[in-house]
Amino acid sequence: MPSGDIETFHQDGAWHNRVEGEKGTTGPFPTKAEAVEAGRDQARRAHREHIIRNENGQIGERNSYGNDPRNVKG
Repeated sequence: MPSGDIETFHQDGAWHNRVEGEKGTTGPFPTKAEAVEAGRDQARRAHREHIIRNENGQIGERNSYGNDPRNVKG
């Protein structure tokens, strides 16, 4: 089971996914939508956060699929 969050990012003209803190990526994916779907599935299976970056590298979206504290307001 991966220890870090799952990150979707753009590099060298294609979209990829990786586990933070580990070497290697999955992909390449021709579209962001395909990479996001694969990253989401991976994050759900691992009960981790999914970080989706824009093409410029900034975080565009974050989704959590487990281990959320229950007493957080909002």
